[in-house]
Amino acid sequence: LVESWSFLDTVESNFRPLVVIELAKGTKEETIEWFTKRIVDKKANGGAQLLIKPLVTENGVENIYLVGASHLRLLLGAETVGLVKECNDNSMRTFTYSSRKTFKDFADDNHNFLTMAECQYIIKHELENLRAKNEKMIPGYPQAKLYPGKSIVRRLLTSGILVQIFPLHDREELKKLRHSWYGRVKVGYQPLDDIRCYFGETIALYFGFLEYFTFALIPMAVIGIPYYVFAWEDYDKYVMFATFNLLWSTVILEVWKRICAILTYRWGTLLMKRQFEEPRPGFHGVLGINPVTGREEPVYSSIKRQLRIYLVSLPFVCLCLYFSLYVMMIYFDLEQWALDYHKENESNFSSLMLYVPSIIYAVVIEIMNRIYRYAAEFLTSWENHRLESSYQNHLILKVLVFNFLNCFASLFYIAFVLFDMKLLRQSLATLLITSQILNQFAESLLPYWLQKRYNRRMKKRMCSQKTDMDLSLADQVNMEKEMGTYLGTFDDYLELFLQFGYVSLFSCVYPLAAVFAVLNNITEIYSDALKMCRVYKRPFAEPTANIGVWQLAFETMSVISVVTNCILIGMSPQVDALFPDSKMDLVLTVALVEHLLLAIKFIMAFVIPDKPRDIQMKLARLEFESLEALKQQVRAFQMQLHFLLIHR
Repeated sequence: LVESWSFLDTVESNFRPLVVIELAKGTKEETIEWFTKRIVDKKANGGAQLLIKPLVTENGVENIYLVGASHLRLLLGAETVGLVKECNDNSMRTFTYSSRKTFKDFADDNHNFLTMAECQYIIKHELENLRAKNEKMIPGYPQAKLYPGKSIVRRLLTSGILVQIFPLHDREELKKLRHSWYGRVKVGYQPLDDIRCYFGETIALYFGFLEYFTFALIPMAVIGIPYYVFAWEDYDKYVMFATFNLLWSTVILEVWKRICAILTYRWGTLLMKRQFEEPRPGFHGVLGINPVTGREEPVYSSIKRQLRIYLVSLPFVCLCLYFSLYVMMIYFDLEQWALDYHKENESNFSSLMLYVPSIIYAVVIEIMNRIYRYAAEFLTSWENHRLESSYQNHLILKVLVFNFLNCFASLFYIAFVLFDMKLLRQSLATLLITSQILNQFAESLLPYWLQKRYNRRMKKRMCSQKTDMDLSLADQVNMEKEMGTYLGTFDDYLELFLQFGYVSLFSCVYPLAAVFAVLNNITEIYSDALKMCRVYKRPFAEPTANIGVWQLAFETMSVISVVTNCILIGMSPQVDALFPDSKMDLVLTVALVEHLLLAIKFIMAFVIPDKPRDIQMKLARLEFESLEALKQQVRAFQMQLHFLLIHR
């Protein structure tokens, strides 16, 4: 590998732009010269050994640069980041340049061995690992301090010198993907392998989960329709439906783990070794020595961070929760007003007015969720977490707690305080349908309309220009850099999490919830595909082996659903009539049934393996071969050492 680096050329005749770097207007020439030099410098000199050239437009050279890499450089980068590829014997192994001939479809002249998403991920990794050597500051900007080992790109971003880095779309591949993905309405599976090749594993896994969850909801929807039609008021008949729901919620989450393992093994990310996490770009502190790496980097007291969390963030979250409950009580006052108005007038208009408070409350919930999200991001950033994973975990916890209370508190209050099942059904239906409509509009339709307007203006401006290759590339870059930035799958998983709550928590009261969830998810697949291909910049691929903390969030929701459904069934008049003399017997019976269902749930989770048997065997085989290879290396080293000692 070292020899390959030394012979690697930084000039390639067929330059293929993969990544765009946009610098701030007015960036000083010495800064640009220093930064571009570090990008093209050899690895031995601390550079990235990539290719870079400025984007030439009709206005001359702007502060936009195109980054690419030679085929050899990308192959060596694939080994550096630990990409896993399929071998000729159909096994999955970590790619190494020395054993490149053993991998399927590899050829020296096959530039499609690595997908474009993988190439862009390699370039992003190399750019982020450009580190300061002896520089004390960014040339031309003495206030932008550097220290040995500091990521140059992260410092440029936090200093405002670097505006953005984003991967370019491949217009031909994107056109093919759009056609196979959402270009025509069809009943079938999504092209998950094509999505993974273009957008990477994280996004492909989200769409895989969305598709799987939609199919998993169909049995609930099919069973829910006759229950809704024929057993509307007979709560005792909902016992079987609720029991099925509880077992269903466990089975689908366990089966998803197996499907996730199959997908990520096929894509190679199940075997990828976890990269050592670098500090977040926004992390700050006094310079110190990292005890793990030995490098100089900012150090921040964990005690200060804990004080910020418990003395500021926690009280703020509690205050927001209190405000959410206060708004909920205003909603119940509106409900009472609408009910009184209906009793006085008894008209069609007054009947419609009964739904108005729920609709208003659903809109207010969505607005509060979005405002709180910004506040949670600010607070979590202010807490100054060192690692991105820690930042994400604290952010997800804050958002989940607030969203859960904000969306479901009114339903719990109606069910367990007011004991009004009719109002519970009405509120559940209104909240579910209204939130789905608002999410579709805010996340897909509105951004798509705004982006289409911008593209139309750009095309009018370009219609009088020439259409040679360089100009069309410049037009593409200028259009893409103005597109919105996709902020990740957080909001998409959150929407599915809340939907799962609406379906599972009160299933025995409103069986049609699954029907509306299926209809929403079918349109969600198409609208999310549309926004990924037409609305946002292409995101960098991010290898992942599972859906992360969201798996735990869904499992927690399914446990809560066991408790709520058991209590709801215990509150029904039919079950209550079975215990006319002692309410304590009723409570004990409900608690016993709840514990039995939870026991069955956890037993099923234990019995169903997370990975299929064949994948377990393949992983065990790879681990065995790795240990054998390590033993051979140790033996070879010992023999060499023994030989040297003998011939001293």
